[in-house]
Amino acid sequence: MYASAKVQKDLAVSFISFGFKYGVPQNVDLLFDVRFLPNPYFVPLLKDLNGTNKKVADFIFQYAETKEFIKKVKDLLNFLIPLYIKEGKSYLSIAFGCTGGMHRSPALVEEISKLVSNINIDLNVIHRDIS
Repeated sequence: MYASAKVQKDLAVSFISFGFKYGVPQNVDLLFDVRFLPNPYFVPLLKDLNGTNKKVADFIFQYAETKEFIKKVKDLLNFLIPLYIKEGKSYLSIAFGCTGGMHRSPALVEEISKLVSNINIDLNVIHRDIS
């Protein structure tokens, strides 16, 4: 006897950081340009670090506009992701881009991926342009 059980697919969500100077990633569903945020590249002590470093993240997240942006993106993703799951979408790629992909976008991807980790998704973080 065969049972017909409805199998709920997990949504695979990829958060991608990138640098616009190297081109926009292909096949991205949502893209956020974060070049409006203060750039750690111009701070001598931070220039050679990347956005996964706590010092760089602390610099970026000290600004009110960063905190407000994070709040708005979190609210948007908490609204959208369940709807994508309901619609049956199997993957979602969300990219955050800054100039070189080393500082602002990786820091934001790290933070935002933590904020949506409570949703039932298969989470993947990619820092395309960190060398």
